[in-house]
Amino acid sequence: MTEIELYDVIKILHIVAVISWLAGLLYLPRIFVYHTQVAAGSETDKIFQIMERKLLRYIMNPAMILVFIFGFYLASEIGFEFIWLHIKITLVLILAFYHHLLGRWRKSFEKGENKHSQKFYRIINELPILLVIAIVALVVLKPF
Repeated sequence: MTEIELYDVIKILHIVAVISWLAGLLYLPRIFVYHTQVAAGSETDKIFQIMERKLLRYIMNPAMILVFIFGFYLASEIGFEFIWLHIKITLVLILAFYHHLLGRWRKSFEKGENKHSQKFYRIINELPILLVIAIVALVVLKPF
């Protein structure tokens, strides 16, 4: 058996961080779907707010930060000259912007000012998986 290399350990950690981040990116808008169905200021509203805040702060934010740290290490090891890598990084930045939007929408629930319907959150919930399909395809196929 060969010695485990640092690159492989970082790759494992990167994949685990991606899975954790993606789980949050898919779950938080799902909570929003149900949150839209309760009255602002109700006990259920307060429970949803706690769930949303903890998911974002304690799982999603740290996972996203780790994705970027480990991803930057991996990219620097293989080199930044690949077009597929630039496209992948762009798609990951779009995911980070989506993450930011989820945080803003969470705050609107917290203030009792949500303006979106459950249908909106159901539709927007599909965006991360479409981006991830493209990201995984780029990483596996390296077409450019």
